[in-house]
Amino acid sequence: MADNRLPEEGDRIAKLLARAGVASRREIERMIADGRVAIDGKVLDTPAVKLTSLKGVTVDGKPVGKVEETRLFAFHKPAGMLTTEHDPKGRTTIYAALRNALPKDAGRVMPVGRLDYNTEGLLLLTNDGEMKRAMELPSSGVPRTYRARAFGDVTQADLDKLIEGIEVDGVRYGRIEADLERGSGRNRWIELTLREGKNREVRRVLEHLGLEVNRLLRIGYGPFHIGDLPRGQALEIKRGDVMAFKRELARGGRQ
Repeated sequence: MADNRLPEEGDRIAKLLARAGVASRREIERMIADGRVAIDGKVLDTPAVKLTSLKGVTVDGKPVGKVEETRLFAFHKPAGMLTTEHDPKGRTTIYAALRNALPKDAGRVMPVGRLDYNTEGLLLLTNDGEMKRAMELPSSGVPRTYRARAFGDVTQADLDKLIEGIEVDGVRYGRIEADLERGSGRNRWIELTLREGKNREVRRVLEHLGLEVNRLLRIGYGPFHIGDLPRGQALEIKRGDVMAFKRELARGGRQ
């Protein structure tokens, strides 16, 4: 009589599929709930399955490749570009630029977080859905650093108050470190570091302070910085740096 029991050793299937670049763990759990994942033809109805490999696993009827080595790319996203694969309105997406910017062997990569249509700067991309998810979680505390050019009156004392967090229109934003760059006039540059990355967080907080943001760039995400990477170009982050960062994430350390 055949043994139809599922394996009970190894890693959870969602984790393995995320590492294989299929999707984030949360998305994979939804795919399992929708009956899109199977093992040796048996459709899964629970993500609580452990495997030592992806042999025999299919998604939408297609075999899943082996877990690949984690790769991480830095892309200098221009303004006027969506962080998505497709746009119903036909607007330009990052994937139009990535076709030429990424190496031919990059395979399928997913953006770590998003940058708004009019926000430019550092966008990280990876083939490792597990690492993507960990980097995006507010609980991981991975810092994101931005430079904002804003019009209006503000002092360093005003910005220092953000260190305790702030509530805007019922949304609570955590600790923000903000420094007013030297200069004069009402159009000033401000550098901000935050650890949650909520939707439009920088713009909403600065607008709450009475400022009008007319340019916004992300210059850092965790230990990775945009440096002099040209707009619209990408580079692969060294494997040693990626592995060191993954170990730090696993320890729950804040960068």
